[in-house]
Amino acid sequence: MRADQLIKNVHVYNSYYKRFEMNNVAVLDGRFMYVGPGGPEMIEADEVIDARGRYMIPGLIDIHLHIESTMVTPATFSHGLIRCGVTSIVAEPHEMANVFGLEGVQEMMSASRETTVDMFYAIPSSVPATPMETTGGSIEIEDMDVLLATGEIICLGEIMNYVDVIRDPECKTNQILQHIRKNYPDLVIEGHTPKLLGLDLHRLIYAGIDSDHTHQSIEGLQARIAAGMFIEIQEKSMTPEVMEYLIQHDVAQHFCFVTDDVMPDSLVERGHLDHIVRKAIRMGMRPEDAIYAATSTPASRMKMTDRGSIAPGKVADYVLLSNLDTLAVEQVYKNGRKAYDDYEPYKQDRISGQFPPHFYKSVQLNLLGAEDFAIRLSDPKVNGQSEASDSDAQLSENGLKNCRVMMVKDGSTFVEEYIAQVQAANGELLWEESEYGQIATFERYGVNGNRAHGLIGGDTIKRGAIATTYSHDNHNLLVVGRNREDMILAANTVISSQGGFCVVEDGKVLSHLELPVGGILTEEPLAVVSHQVKELRAAMLSLGYVHYNPIMSISTHSLAVSPALKITDHGLIDVNAGKVVPLIVESC
Repeated sequence: MRADQLIKNVHVYNSYYKRFEMNNVAVLDGRFMYVGPGGPEMIEADEVIDARGRYMIPGLIDIHLHIESTMVTPATFSHGLIRCGVTSIVAEPHEMANVFGLEGVQEMMSASRETTVDMFYAIPSSVPATPMETTGGSIEIEDMDVLLATGEIICLGEIMNYVDVIRDPECKTNQILQHIRKNYPDLVIEGHTPKLLGLDLHRLIYAGIDSDHTHQSIEGLQARIAAGMFIEIQEKSMTPEVMEYLIQHDVAQHFCFVTDDVMPDSLVERGHLDHIVRKAIRMGMRPEDAIYAATSTPASRMKMTDRGSIAPGKVADYVLLSNLDTLAVEQVYKNGRKAYDDYEPYKQDRISGQFPPHFYKSVQLNLLGAEDFAIRLSDPKVNGQSEASDSDAQLSENGLKNCRVMMVKDGSTFVEEYIAQVQAANGELLWEESEYGQIATFERYGVNGNRAHGLIGGDTIKRGAIATTYSHDNHNLLVVGRNREDMILAANTVISSQGGFCVVEDGKVLSHLELPVGGILTEEPLAVVSHQVKELRAAMLSLGYVHYNPIMSISTHSLAVSPALKITDHGLIDVNAGKVVPLIVESC
C-alpha cells in the first residue's frame, strides 16, 4: 500500500477513547489513511518519520477568536499560530466590520485564503454592537446573505446585543435571528450572555443562541449546560472552582477551550490555545481531556466533520510533542506537510499593501485642540437636556455638580458607575482640578462629527494621557487623560498616523504603536509588534494604570455591551439599562 508519509513509533491520541496508543500513522493526499500497528513492511511511503516515542495529537482548533485583537494581519496571525500547534480557527472580524462594513469582512477573508492555518469565518452579527454608537460600517441582513453565498461562512458570530434580544422583539438583532433560523436553519449561532440566568437566559436560548464564551461562574455554568448551551471556556473563566467542576463532572461534550482575544506579546511569549491547554493540565485536568477540549469538541460544535481527530479520512493536521504534560510542541504538520519545526529557523518577512489603499486612510478627523477637551455644562450629553430649559440653566450655574464617573477596576473590563462631586465654573466642569481624569471619544469616520466627554477614576492612569483608535467595538478615537495638553498630543499623534495607540506624559511621547490598517491593524511582523506592545503596556503602567491587561481595559471603555458604565460618541452608556445617560446627575 502506498502513502505519502508514514509516522512510526508514535503515541497517537485517540479522540474516541481519549487515550494514547502506540501506533503508526499513514498519510495520503493530505489526509490520514491508516492508524495502527502496520509499518514499512505493509506501507510504502515517500517519507518516513520516526517519532521516537513522541506524542501525536490533532492540530488544535480555536472556534472563537478575533484576529484584530492581536492587531496583526491574517498572514502574520497564521505565522504565530502554527508554532503553537493551532491549525484551524474560526475568526469573527467584527472589528474590521465596524470600520468598513461588508467590505471589511470580505477583505479579511481574502487576506486569509493563502494562509497556512485554515481560517474559517463567522458573520459579525452585531455591527454596530448597539444603536448607541457611530461606526464606519454596518452588517445588515442583505450583507449576511452575500457572505453566506460564498460558502466560506461557518457560523453566525456572537450575538452581543442580548439586552435588545430580550426586551425588543422588533430590534435588528431579533430580525437577524429570525432570518437566519428561517433561511439557514443548520447554521451555528454563537452567543455572548454575561451573567444571565433564569428566564432571560432561556429566552436567549429559545431565540437560537446556544453558546456562551463570557466569564463563567459555577452557577452560570450549571445553568447553561442544564439548558443545553455549549460553553466556550477562555482563560478568564479558568478559575479553580470552574476547572474543578469541569474535571469532576461528565460534561466533556458541552465545552471547549477558546482564546477570544490574545495580545501580540502574549502570543509570542506564552502561546495561544496551547497555552490554555497547558494551563488546564497544570490545574489538574488530564492531558487527554484538555486536548479533547481543544480538538474534538470545537470541531463538533462547528460541524467540522473532516478534522479534530487522527483517524482515516480526516485532514492530516497534527502536532508532535516531546512532552505531554507541558505540551511541548516540536513539529507541526498541516495537510501532511511540515509547517513548523522547533529546531529549524522560523522567520517572517514584512508584507505591505495587503489591503485596498483606502483601508490605510480610515481616520477622517481633524487635529484637535484645547477646546475639544472642554466639558461644557451646556452640552446635552453633559446635562441631559435636549433643549434649553430652566433645569438646563440651573445645571449651567457654577458650583459642585454630581457627576457620573467611570470607575476602572483591575481584574475586569467591566467599569462601575460612581457618583462624585466636581466643581464647575464659567460653564465648564473643572475636571483638571478634580481627582478624576477625563475620557473623551470622537467619531472618526467623517459621518456626523459626534463627540462625548466623561470622567474616569479608579485603577486608570493617574497622570499623562493615552489615545487610541483601537476602541471596541466602534473604533472611534478614544482619549483618556489627566490634563488637556497631554491629551491633545496623544490624540493628534494617533490621528496623524492613521490610527494606533499613543501614551504621553508631560508633553513627551512615551510609546506610539501605529495601526494604519483600518486604524486597528499593522503589517509589521509579529516579533516587531510584540516588542512594541510590551513597550506600550509598560508606558501605560508607568502612568499609574493598575490592571492585568491595561490595553484591553482601555480598549473596552467604549464597548457598550460590557457592564456597567461605558462611553461612545452618543454619550455615557448605562449598559444594563441599554440607554444613554447624562454626565451630570443633578446640581448639588
